[in-house]
Amino acid sequence: MEPMVSQMWPRVLQWLHRASVRPRRSHSGCAEHATVPASTTSRHIKPTLLVSRLYQPSNLRDMGQDSRLQGELTCKSQRLMMQAGLIHPSNPGCYYYLPATVRSMEKLGRVIDQEMQGIGGQKLDMPSLCSADLWKTSERWDLMGKELLRLNDRHGVDYCLAPTHEEAVTTLVAHQTTLSYRQLPLLLYQITRKFRDEPKPKFGLLRGREFYMKDMYSFDVSEEAAYETYESVCEAYARLFARLGLRCVKVQADTGNIGGKLSHEFQLPADIGEDRLLVCGSCSFSANVETMASDRSDCPQCKTGTLVESKGIEVGHTFYLGKKYSRVFNATLINAQNKLSVAEMGCYGLGVTRILAAAVEVMSTEEEIRWPGLLAPYQVCVLPPKKGSKVDGAAVLAEELVHTLGETLPHMRGEVVLDDRTQMTIGKRLKDASRLGYPYVIVVGQGALEAAPRFEVICQQTGETMFLSKDGLLDLLGRVETV
Repeated sequence: MEPMVSQMWPRVLQWLHRASVRPRRSHSGCAEHATVPASTTSRHIKPTLLVSRLYQPSNLRDMGQDSRLQGELTCKSQRLMMQAGLIHPSNPGCYYYLPATVRSMEKLGRVIDQEMQGIGGQKLDMPSLCSADLWKTSERWDLMGKELLRLNDRHGVDYCLAPTHEEAVTTLVAHQTTLSYRQLPLLLYQITRKFRDEPKPKFGLLRGREFYMKDMYSFDVSEEAAYETYESVCEAYARLFARLGLRCVKVQADTGNIGGKLSHEFQLPADIGEDRLLVCGSCSFSANVETMASDRSDCPQCKTGTLVESKGIEVGHTFYLGKKYSRVFNATLINAQNKLSVAEMGCYGLGVTRILAAAVEVMSTEEEIRWPGLLAPYQVCVLPPKKGSKVDGAAVLAEELVHTLGETLPHMRGEVVLDDRTQMTIGKRLKDASRLGYPYVIVVGQGALEAAPRFEVICQQTGETMFLSKDGLLDLLGRVETV
């Protein structure tokens, strides 16, 4: 055995050496480039996120795809997101969300978590596959009609793929027979896939059959307390949209098949919007047309203002449910008099994928995506010079800048990519970066080689171009909010 072991050791050492210089992979799943030290005295350079390794296949951007899958390219956000390789059609009304889009969705999820947990929300996860018995008990199995995606298992038991979870969450709470008024308000929420059998999916992520939604459900001891909870959620929604830099209008709305006593929609004004809104120019009143007489032009709130019609994209909806579901499913609690009381409920939705697409719709130009700053997949794209150009030496400085940003500004770690496609001109890469909507693009060129190095910084949101020193650049990016 000993001679065999002695023969194996050289091969083992050789394998270990090769493994030590292989490219590594980041936690985000993006490939990382590892620079191998030229000598034992060379400074080690940490891995970098490279544009060439990001999964946005150019062939997925081909607009000649099967029209049955993509449908008509009827809105700006759908066209831009497909052209950028951010989404790709799967089935009618269903899309692949590619890595950059997933990053944006996860960031939006974190903003939602912050706002919901800021008012006491607790996150959970409920099954998408829901028993038909629950929906029949609430009488929504027939009420929802063909929009409900139904199926049965091998035993012939009926289920649906839930478009919303009022029945499920109320049943969950009903199983807890010791819920006390001291534990209220109870706010349970999730961010998960939802399903709706849309008769004609369109507008990309704005109206699909499979989508992501944040849905929250509140339980209170009294009607007065439930209204307070309702208002706190509406205020949290307003803060969320303000943080995203989106102008959102809260309008009175119909309760629809959800039911309840009170309902409001949160609408982003947009020409592509499918909802018709009436907004008063003199006070804060606004409503969905479906809640009012179609020919009414005077404001019912201030009595003097004139109602002006506009279009909007619904991105959020709130409902005060009262005891509609809690009475049916016997969701009770122990009140201050130590007696059982039926819970007062509310439910609150945010269309996660719809917010993402709606933001692209209202903020972008016809040719270039513009993101809410917090939701951009990556905050910074660094462009080194073209290979073989007169300032080729600045390429090393570009890579060093990427590492400096990550090490000096902790909040920018994982937010800076290096466009290493140096076979392409700076102009072509600039156009690509602008089309994809990185909030900040840094060109490392001749200025970086000067005695006092300067970097060209393009702020995509404002269109402003600045020439900054490294300290100036660090100061600028140090003030960028990330999530």
